[in-house]
Amino acid sequence: MDLDFYKLTMGQLIFLMYAHIPVTFSFINRSIDVQLPKHINVDELREQLEHARTLRINPDELGWLVSSTSISGKRILQDPYLKFLSTLRLPEFNLEVDDDRRLHLQFYGPWSTVVYWETIALSIINEMWCQSQMKDMSRFERDLILTEGKMRLGKKIALLNQPQCEGLTFSDFGTRRRFSGDWQSYVVDAMANELTQAKFRGTSNVRLAMDHHLRPIGTSAHELPMIMSGIMHKNDDSIRASNQQVLTDWWNLYGHELSIFLPDTYGTKFFFDNLTHEQVVNWRGFRHDSGDAIEFGEKVISFYQSHDVDPREKIVVFSDGLDIEKIIKFYGHFKGRIDTDNGWGTTLTNDMGLRTLSLVVKATEACGHGLVKLSDNLAKATGNPTDVERFKKIFGHTVTTRTECKV
Repeated sequence: MDLDFYKLTMGQLIFLMYAHIPVTFSFINRSIDVQLPKHINVDELREQLEHARTLRINPDELGWLVSSTSISGKRILQDPYLKFLSTLRLPEFNLEVDDDRRLHLQFYGPWSTVVYWETIALSIINEMWCQSQMKDMSRFERDLILTEGKMRLGKKIALLNQPQCEGLTFSDFGTRRRFSGDWQSYVVDAMANELTQAKFRGTSNVRLAMDHHLRPIGTSAHELPMIMSGIMHKNDDSIRASNQQVLTDWWNLYGHELSIFLPDTYGTKFFFDNLTHEQVVNWRGFRHDSGDAIEFGEKVISFYQSHDVDPREKIVVFSDGLDIEKIIKFYGHFKGRIDTDNGWGTTLTNDMGLRTLSLVVKATEACGHGLVKLSDNLAKATGNPTDVERFKKIFGHTVTTRTECKV
C-alpha cells in the first residue's frame, strides 16, 4: 500500500487487458555526477528490496480500497483485480554495480506484477540517499535537519493560507523522492490539518491516504504508451497508433472521472494533432510533466478554443518539478482562464536543506523491443539512441529543449 495510486489504476487496466506482457523496468539516475554505490550500501539496498517482496496486502486494506476509491458512486477497482492484489508478490529484480561504480537495477517479468516496483523502489533508494548525507552527523545535527524541514514546511503553509491563494489546489505527489516515509506522513498530516480540504485535495500515496482519511489521487503515467509501443511493434504505423490505443483502453475502462491526458511521451505536438474532437470534448484535461509550464498552458487554452471548447470547463494539472513559487505563479497566471491543479512532489516531501537527486524507474523493454520516451524536454528522454532517433521520425518529434532535471 506504500505506493502511488496511479500504480493501481494502471495496474487494473494492465491486469484486465495485458497481464502477461513481458516487460523490463530500469532504474535511471539522471543526477549523473553522483555515483550512488559510493554513498549507499548496495547489500542493504538488496535486503530492502527483498523485504518488499515479502509484503502482502491485507483484508482491511482491501476493504478500504473498496470503500474509499469510488468516484461519483462508481467503484474504480473491480473485484477480480482486488482478488489479484490479495495474492500479489513483487517479481524478481537484478541489482549490480559496474566498474564505474554505477548502480544497475532492473525489474522484469509479467507487466501485471512488475508495474508496482517503480514508486516502491524509488522511495527506498531516496531514503537511503538522504540517510547517507546524515551518516556522519551528530544527533543534534540530525535534529537540526528536521527542524529546518519543519520551518520550510511552515512557510509553505503560511503562503498557501494567504488570500492570493484562495481557490488554489494541490495534492501530495512526493512518494518517489521523499526524505523518508515518516516525514512524508508528517507533511501530509500537517497539510491536512492546516489547510482546507478544498485546497489540499489528498495524496498519491495509498497507505497515507488510508492512514490520514484522505482521497488517494492519481491516474496514469508514461509507461502505458511506452509499453504499448512494444506490444504494437509490427511497423511504424502500428507504433504511431499505439498512443491512441492507450487512450481508447483508458476511456473504455474509466470514462470521464479519470480522463486526464498525459501528452508528452512522444511530444505534445504529436499528441494534440492526433486527438479526435470527441476526445477533446469528453476528457477532463491535461497533465503537464515536461517543457515550459506557462507555454504549455497557453497552448492548451488555444487548443481548446480551436475546438470550440470553453477552457474554463477544463483543467491543467502541473506536475513537473514544482515548488511553492511556481504553484502560486501558475495559479495566478491562469486564474479565470482554465482550471488548474498541482501534483507537488520533491520540494514538498524532501525540502530539508539536503541535496535531492533526479532518480526515475522507467519501462525500457516490452515484448523484446526497446522502449522510448521522448518528452518535451530532451533531458527526460529515455531509450537506446538508435530507437530514440527512429521514434523521433515516427512521431515527428522536433523538440530541441534540454533543461537538466534537478528533482
